[in-house]
Amino acid sequence: MSIRHGLLALLERGQMYGYQLRAAFEESTGSTWPLNIGQVYTTLARLERDGLVRPLPESDAGQRPYEITDAGRADLALWFATPISRTDRPRDELAIKLALALTTPGVDVRSVVQNQRGATMRTLQELTRLKYASDRPEDLPWRLVLDSMVFQAEAEIRWLDHCETSLLRYRPVDRGPTVDRPPSAAEHDQISRPTGQDWTGRPAAEQDRTGRDADGEVPHRIGQEARP
Repeated sequence: MSIRHGLLALLERGQMYGYQLRAAFEESTGSTWPLNIGQVYTTLARLERDGLVRPLPESDAGQRPYEITDAGRADLALWFATPISRTDRPRDELAIKLALALTTPGVDVRSVVQNQRGATMRTLQELTRLKYASDRPEDLPWRLVLDSMVFQAEAEIRWLDHCETSLLRYRPVDRGPTVDRPPSAAEHDQISRPTGQDWTGRPAAEQDRTGRDADGEVPHRIGQEARP
């Protein structure tokens, strides 16, 4: 969720100053997205710069409320009407972390997966507890936020199970450098000698079944001692 559009949506309800906006934001999201007052006033300053909100005179207590402008309403209406694109969301740090763990020497990838599953499971349990802590009708907005977080946690656990199953079949590729070496004498002889010839250069077909060649000699093989 964009803090920018969150504040615009809150100001559509009516005029508010910074601390009221922060309290209303956290109430709407069930405190699942903590917002500090510095973020609120920084965002309000940008909205004012862009002509989407305007400041009003300070109250007797020194608080300056803000109200949404017509341009701000148009921007908010466009945000509500435009689907959220996957490319607009932050990159999945966990997926990137596991991908790098697979290619980083000395990292126990299974341990990374198991640790993450345990942490996500604890988060899921806490979210479920919060979800059923209240069933008041006015709590529906933040319960919907909790439902989204519960579904994301459940999906992450299923994906981690899939990762662990894939790791059981994973065989890392040796990407170490290879060093060329010159061929040995025997390998050089095999490379330089045409196929089908012995060391004398005569075709192997000229040898009879006794192992002698056409001249009645037993060809001497590389690596063997000649016998008298």
